[in-house]
Amino acid sequence: MYPHERSLVKDYAERPFAIIGVNSDRDRDKLKERIVEESITWRSFWNGGSTSGPISTRWNVSGWPTIYVIDHTGKIRYRDVRGDALDAAIAELVEEAERALEKQGR
Repeated sequence: MYPHERSLVKDYAERPFAIIGVNSDRDRDKLKERIVEESITWRSFWNGGSTSGPISTRWNVSGWPTIYVIDHTGKIRYRDVRGDALDAAIAELVEEAERALEKQGR
């Protein structure tokens, strides 16, 4: 999914949008190398080297990749959407966030 994620970061660079990744690779040093190789510029947390690490356990993740699309209020609005459905969900929620920011005068 890295190419798609990179394109989202580029397309929404000046808008209220962020990607947060969680990675369960065992070898943290190799993971750091891969982050550089894949041009991952967004925050990516390490799940302790296990698919049953603290982050996946707390968020009830049992399959990879699991995608949560969270709105500007912190509410999970979509789970495991992909492709065009993911793009549509992001576009919808970014527009909602922009409207909310306009109401706040930002």
